[in-house]
Formats: sequence, structure tokens, C-alpha cells
Amino acid sequence: MRTETARTDGSTARRGRPPGTSARALEVIALELFTTHGFDETTIDHIAAAAGVSKRTFFRYFDSKADVLWSAFDLEVDSIRRELHDLPESLPVMDAVRHAVLAVNHYRADDVPELRARMKLIGSVPELGASAAVHYDAWEQAVTDYVARRTHRSADSLFPRTVGRVTLAACRAGYEQWAVQADGDLTVYLDAALRGLAAGFSDSFLTSSAGVSKLSTSTEA
Repeated sequence: MRTETARTDGSTARRGRPPGTSARALEVIALELFTTHGFDETTIDHIAAAAGVSKRTFFRYFDSKADVLWSAFDLEVDSIRRELHDLPESLPVMDAVRHAVLAVNHYRADDVPELRARMKLIGSVPELGASAAVHYDAWEQAVTDYVARRTHRSADSLFPRTVGRVTLAACRAGYEQWAVQADGDLTVYLDAALRGLAAGFSDSFLTSSAGVSKLSTSTEA
């Protein structure tokens, strides 16, 4: 809770939050400032001041103000990797991918307004849009690496890369549809999208040479 102290000019100044500000607290404050004043118009100094911390404290959590909006997404990537690593190999590949994705997404209908604001910023601010590819690539790579390990292929070969890419596409479609409908948990949409995707990528297909006979050996090495 913020408190106020009197200035010598008769106005008041906010003391702000105590130094133990979290990354999440900075994220919420930054999103509010971006939405109200604009991304370009909001500086790191503005965010730090609103949080009641120093600029140096801000940089303990984030490298730039753009990184604030990707913090939760990047944590999701790390969590998916951990989930996939810990799953038993008795699970079919696509079932495992679906399990991991659902395990790390806990958004509910109440979260939609914040996530819509985030999506709007990323879609309308060139700097944020340009940075999106790096974060999406990391998410895709987490799935690609897992599929490569499970199918005993290299991570840059066709099947792992295809599964990583289409899984990301399916999840983005589910996410966008959920954000429009705002009628339940995100996992409902992700589950439906990934079950449909899995119907076209069985384990036997992923681990076979079917459909790649015309590719060069180097592509599937």
C-alpha cells in the first residue's frame, strides 16, 4: 500500500512500494502505464518511480521495458521444458506435448482483460512486434527439442521442426480464440486445439520414414 509524504511546496509525493518489489509487480505497473500513456511515452524511470524502486532495481529483473511484457511468456518456455523433461517416455509424443502445455497454462476468464491489453500492445507497437519472433522461436524450440529426443532425430530435421511449429500455431490459435470468447479457462481451448493436432501426428508416423523418401539424407540426418 502506498503512503504519501508532504513536499516543501505543499504537494504530496508517493513513497511507493518497499524495495522488495517483484517482477510480477513491475509487470502489472508497466502494463498499466503502457496502456494509459503509450509504450513509447513510458520510460523505465516512469515504471521504477510508480513501483517505488530505483532504476537499478528494475534492471535486476528486466533488461529493457519491452522484456517486461514477455516475462511470463519466457517463464512458460522454461516450465514447458521442465515438464517435458520429467514426463515418462511411455506417453505418446503428442500426448506428452499436450500435457506439458496444459500444465503450465493457468489463465482463467478473469485474466482476459490483462492479456488482451498485452496482445494489443504487442500487435500495435513495432518494437514489441519485432521482438515477438525471438520469444515465439524459443517456445517452438522447446517442443522441437523434445520431439527430436523422443524420435531420435536431430532438432533441425523435418519432423521435430514441423511439430514444434504447428504446436505453436495451434496454441496461438487457441489462445486468440479464448481471448475473444473469454468464457472459461485457456486450457479448454488449448486442449481442443492440441487434441485435433495430435490426430494427424501419431507416434508411428513421427518415427517412420513415411513421407520423406524424396528428401535428401542430410535433411533428416
